[in-house]
Amino acid sequence: MWQSLAPQNQIEFVLPHIKVAGRLWGAKDKPLLLALHGWLDNANSFEPLAAHLLDYQVLAIDWPGHGFSAHRPGHYPLHWIDYLYDLDALLTALPQNPVAMVGHSLGGIIASAYTATFPEKVNKLVLIEALSPLSESPTQAKARLRKSFYQHEKYLTQKHGQAKIYDGIDTAVRARAHLTGLAEPWCRLLLERNMQPEGEGIGWRSDPRLRLDSPQRLTFAQVDALMQDINIETLLVCGKQGFSQLQTAIPKARTWFKHLSEHIIEGDHHVHMDNAEGVARLIREFVK
Repeated sequence: MWQSLAPQNQIEFVLPHIKVAGRLWGAKDKPLLLALHGWLDNANSFEPLAAHLLDYQVLAIDWPGHGFSAHRPGHYPLHWIDYLYDLDALLTALPQNPVAMVGHSLGGIIASAYTATFPEKVNKLVLIEALSPLSESPTQAKARLRKSFYQHEKYLTQKHGQAKIYDGIDTAVRARAHLTGLAEPWCRLLLERNMQPEGEGIGWRSDPRLRLDSPQRLTFAQVDALMQDINIETLLVCGKQGFSQLQTAIPKARTWFKHLSEHIIEGDHHVHMDNAEGVARLIREFVK
């Protein structure tokens, strides 16, 4: 039987609205980096990076519904903007102000939107394979809303059914590696925190609603208005084999971020895992 155990550097914050877990590397007297993971990942995604940032504390949280954090109550659809409230409450609860906020993918989306809205609360910003909130044409609004309602109605009728159980973690690791192209060792690291024992096998710890479509997405005009005039020093790191849309959007990002440092380095969408040394070097140079 496979068993998931919380690592020794497990940390927990009881926020006013939800319990958030995470991992903390480094001594208390070192500067703090706050690390925010991507969709369906968890705090373990920053373990490779933390190994190369020994001059810092690295606090990586699990977003609600991920890893060891609590799921949002109820069974209603999830909204990306709720993560902004999580982040704001977490920053209030921290004993020291992070010298930089580091966000990958979804974590970077939330960090950039938060920085645009509350620049006085952020010292420096590091975006890894992320730029801004996602957007789509307003003509897609009705279809998105209908699809989201359909998926959630189906979820509610099936939530008491038999959840998918795997014989062991190896099967799930191979499935994620095949689906995403992420190397199996990194898939295993992530799944060790997103899965849990279920009888004689293992099942998902993460909130199943994370896999359902959200009912609403911003238009580009809304995103563009939100992201204007960001004066916080910002480091953007893209993987050469990462999401090509991000590299295409860099010219637009230069109009949003007034102090932007851009780097495209070897690696895929999880460049902070498969090229942790390269990303850590850029962060050290940026934060010092």
